[in-house]
Amino acid sequence: MGPDTHGCGPLIPALSETARPLRQQIFERVRAAGFIPRVQVAKELAISPATVTTLTSELIEMGLVEEIATPRDGESGRGRPAVALGVRPDAHLVAGIKLSDRENTAVIVDFAGNLVADLAMPHQPGAMELTDLVSLTADLVDQVCDKAGINKITLSAIGLGVPGFVDAAAGIVHWSPILAGRHVPLAQALSARLGLPVHIDNDANLVTLAELWFGAGRRLSDFAVVTIEHGVGMGFVLNHRIYRGAQGLGMELGHTKVQLDGALCRCGQRGCLEAYVADYALAREATTALNWTNRENRSLNILLESLYDHAKAGNQAARSIFHRAGRFLALGLANVVNLFDPELIILSGERMRYDYLYANETLAEIKALALNTGRPAPKIEIHAWGDLLWAHGAAALALSAVTEGLLAPAREIAAQ
Repeated sequence: MGPDTHGCGPLIPALSETARPLRQQIFERVRAAGFIPRVQVAKELAISPATVTTLTSELIEMGLVEEIATPRDGESGRGRPAVALGVRPDAHLVAGIKLSDRENTAVIVDFAGNLVADLAMPHQPGAMELTDLVSLTADLVDQVCDKAGINKITLSAIGLGVPGFVDAAAGIVHWSPILAGRHVPLAQALSARLGLPVHIDNDANLVTLAELWFGAGRRLSDFAVVTIEHGVGMGFVLNHRIYRGAQGLGMELGHTKVQLDGALCRCGQRGCLEAYVADYALAREATTALNWTNRENRSLNILLESLYDHAKAGNQAARSIFHRAGRFLALGLANVVNLFDPELIILSGERMRYDYLYANETLAEIKALALNTGRPAPKIEIHAWGDLLWAHGAAALALSAVTEGLLAPAREIAAQ
């Protein structure tokens, strides 16, 4: 027996993540709906209309929610219009940024989730020192704010996504291909430079947040997003919330092992899924199979486009490279199915332009490798979005943090 000898069952703290303050639940319901009558909020949350009226009055006084007159269905305009609740778009503005070793993107989003401005800037690959990365990010924030016609001091928060291993809660990047150092306190450094709260996460989690807030995952309780670009990433939503693991470093699908003592991964270990599917893995195979000896004179993108063109033209060596990568991808996705049983798997990222990675035989292999339960396999969708979607996920991270900060007093009061 452990130290707790009285009672049994899990000891769940009051007002934990699974039981958010009712005022916050009402706000999130309004934000998710866009516009919604009070009576509908009461019905969906199974609470009294009087409670909704009291708590929405608080939200209106805080300047977070406003009443909006909407025409009643089937009416010709006579009588009083129906009143719905909506989030005040101008209550807060946030920025979302995605940094990569190919392109940096930024968006400004209002409190209702509407896009105000966006910006995409090409970037030279390579690891940067922290001071240089902070300066680059600050310049990006200034430029997207200029495009939005606002001063950056009007921003309430900034969300930032980078590739690699990120502890979102601590704001630390343990490793990233775009940073020269390890265990870098990136959020703190950026916040000090910009004078604003900065929240960071790895880019796979942010594209997952984008799908959860703005895309196909809005109505799903459990789904996975697998990203294939320079690396292989994964984000997972469990019960409508993104899952990060005990130390915030979970869901590293790209670094699950698919071959003992296999190909060298950029993380330093061998046999990782990423070492067989990511763009540097395809390029490595291409230089060997197609006898390209002058790889140093070609950019990675040119090399991959050439490989894809050869495959489309019928080059069997090029096709076999994509086919092999697709088989390893199928193995990784089958493991996701067997472990988590998601309702949907979304494949996202620039490499999803290469349709050989998700050819019919690849999808069939997932079914063959997954457990045969007699029930339908999870649906798989291909979303070849650009980097702006990832920046939207960073904005969602910032919006979530701002919301928590504004509505946290109810949590603190209730806990006293």
